[in-house]
Amino acid sequence: MHHPIKAFMHKGEGYYVAECIEIAVVTQDKTLDETVSNLQEAVALHLDGEKLADFDLTPNPSLLVTLELEPTVIA
Repeated sequence: MHHPIKAFMHKGEGYYVAECIEIAVVTQDKTLDETVSNLQEAVALHLDGEKLADFDLTPNPSLLVTLELEPTVIA
């Protein structure tokens, strides 16, 4: 049973926002690196003390992050 935790990341107003799809975790920061770091920490805190099997997760589950980007306009 391998079920990664899925998250969606997008650019907000001045911040990158990361939202998990299956669990109630949302975080943000000014850089992608900081947002990813915040997401990892928030997920770990959210799952601390929980039975991971209840979420269909294996011990130490991975994060699968999808990043939405706007296309660059070339003039």
